[in-house]
Amino acid sequence: MNDTYRKIIPFLLAIVCFGAAGVAQPFTLQDAENRARKGYPLIKQQGLLEKTATLTVSNLAKGYVPQLMLGGQASYQSDVTKVSIPNAPFVVEPPSKDQYRVTMDVSQLIYDGGLIRNQQKISQLQATTESSRIELEMYKLQERVDQLYCSILFVDAQLDQLKLVKTDIQTGIKKVSAQLENGVAFKSALNSLKAEALKLDQRGIELISMRRGLVDVMGILTDTVLTENVQLETPDLKRFSPAGSMNKQLDVFKSQAQLNASQLNLLRSKSLPKASAFLQSGYGRPGLNMLRNEFQWFSIGGLRLNWSISNLYTAKNEKELNAVGATAIAVQQETYLKNANAQVRQQLAEVEKFRQLIETDKGIIELRSAVKEAAAAQLEAGVITASDYVREVNAEDQARQALKAHELQWLQASMQLEIIRGKQ
Repeated sequence: MNDTYRKIIPFLLAIVCFGAAGVAQPFTLQDAENRARKGYPLIKQQGLLEKTATLTVSNLAKGYVPQLMLGGQASYQSDVTKVSIPNAPFVVEPPSKDQYRVTMDVSQLIYDGGLIRNQQKISQLQATTESSRIELEMYKLQERVDQLYCSILFVDAQLDQLKLVKTDIQTGIKKVSAQLENGVAFKSALNSLKAEALKLDQRGIELISMRRGLVDVMGILTDTVLTENVQLETPDLKRFSPAGSMNKQLDVFKSQAQLNASQLNLLRSKSLPKASAFLQSGYGRPGLNMLRNEFQWFSIGGLRLNWSISNLYTAKNEKELNAVGATAIAVQQETYLKNANAQVRQQLAEVEKFRQLIETDKGIIELRSAVKEAAAAQLEAGVITASDYVREVNAEDQARQALKAHELQWLQASMQLEIIRGKQ
């Protein structure tokens, strides 16, 4: 690599790690989750479900208002009723064989056994159940966004650590260069440190490329234009509290149980009699008076009772099927809770594991830092070689990277714990 290349790489690292305030975009995990949710196509289905349920309930409610029906009939029959009275002083004219009638029927529901009310409730519960299932799907999206967010934070931590290691290597280069000028060091020692600096430049190229890809994916998921130097804020650890859990899966089971109960009520409603009032008015020939063979107005009104007993044939089996459905829902809920509780315990163990590793990492870094400082002094005094110094620098670097990795793994485990609890 030439000198120009070596000057450009640190400049690029500085841009990524310390983007200018006027260029970098502050971006939080809450921003990412909210924008991903808002831009996800599936979330639009919730609005469609609500609208469908509203329209269905409104249409069913029309069953309570008077029902109008217009009708007309024209017919010709081969024979008609004839009345013949011997020796009568009058003649009864038979009706015409061609007959006409135009009618308007009005009916008002009085009692339907709760049929319409149960149908409305079922429509609303179906929409609620589907909406809860969509919310469960959104947790999968949240999990993906959280993992991606943590991956970017981990790359940022590696870039920050890379800058510190490069500073240590540059310090070693200066010390060995001074020794070389004084004739107390070999050229190979300086070349070894310079080669290590170039390896750090290569690592920086890989990390920058990786970060660019992760940011592009984040931009797609959140439907947001993100610059390469977007700054991600570390999430507030207080956010990960079980008090904020929302039990979405239990909401699904609850809606399913309510829907099953409503379907049983609907079955009962179908088996009950229906009562309504009716009025029919019309104009035709003949009218209600069959002895007047002329066009006339007529009307008739009263009460109507309907009872379809055919529903009683299958009522017993339908009730048994409903009971089986209720039992299946209860079994599914019990199975889910058992598995979910096991997942929570396992995830709590993961969170605690990383917490303990973080505490151990801090002790290791403290010791490695002390060893590196001693190695720096020994390098300056010519006691150790440049390779020995690089080895101690890399050892401290690995310890700090392990700490950052465990911190982000603890953060991600806490996020996953929140997601599992939110789906319970």
